[in-house]
Amino acid sequence: MRLQRQWVFRVPQIKNRKPFLFQSQASRSFCQLQSKQQQEKRYSSFGIAFDIDGVILRGRVPIGGSPQALRRLYGDSGSLKVPFLFLTNGGGIPECRRAIELSEILGVKILPSQVLQGHSPFKNLLKRYENQLIIATGKGEPALVMSEYGFKKVLSLEEYASFFENIDPVSQYKRWTTDQVSNMTRRIVSLNMTPRCNVLSESVKAVFVVSDPVDWGRDIQVLCDVLRSGGLPGQDNGHQPPLYFAADDLEYQAAFPSQRLGMGAFRIALESVFNRNVEALNYLL
Repeated sequence: MRLQRQWVFRVPQIKNRKPFLFQSQASRSFCQLQSKQQQEKRYSSFGIAFDIDGVILRGRVPIGGSPQALRRLYGDSGSLKVPFLFLTNGGGIPECRRAIELSEILGVKILPSQVLQGHSPFKNLLKRYENQLIIATGKGEPALVMSEYGFKKVLSLEEYASFFENIDPVSQYKRWTTDQVSNMTRRIVSLNMTPRCNVLSESVKAVFVVSDPVDWGRDIQVLCDVLRSGGLPGQDNGHQPPLYFAADDLEYQAAFPSQRLGMGAFRIALESVFNRNVEALNYLL
């Protein structure tokens, strides 16, 4: 069984994949901001969409005069004169927390509706997977992100893997993962996010790569198990669950001087490993 491209990119049943979803989400956000302006009897004939990494911020440090430039979009009273929002392939935390973070760094009030992250369009899949068991992986808190979108039965890949003994054969050498999983378990229990299902018997219906994965080796191993088994490691029914990526950037600009490998690089690594066991695989050297 081969990892097919239609499973790699977003929504299989929608021809206009992520660009359409992002444009739709951005349009709604601009309309909300313009509606608020109209209520305050202030109008603007245009809006602005900013990237974040490498444009507004480098890591957590503002680039050039970006804070001063953003302040010019506000009136003397602090109200917004020109509607704007942030479009970024980054993510891993809820939009409300990203808005607070940006507000503190840039010194202006940013609303959650002004932040569209790579995984924001996943909200549009709520009706399909609201009560289905799904896995979310990536840096930050991917399960919390999906839970705040309304998904009822979501587990982080760390949590999911913890139910299967020896699924990661080198986990005992990763001391940092023990505390991470323990803390994640306490957080999920405290937020009442534990899925109402038996993870060892219920198949995963979809996998979401919400942000850049941290432990590539474990994630590739577990995802190959889930995808090849039809959603339940150790089984074999041949039907691959849908796999969604929030972004496909090969590289991105972070705090380090040269660009860093992004989610697209992880996708290439996963696809390469997944397809190695296909007898019909043909290639040229």
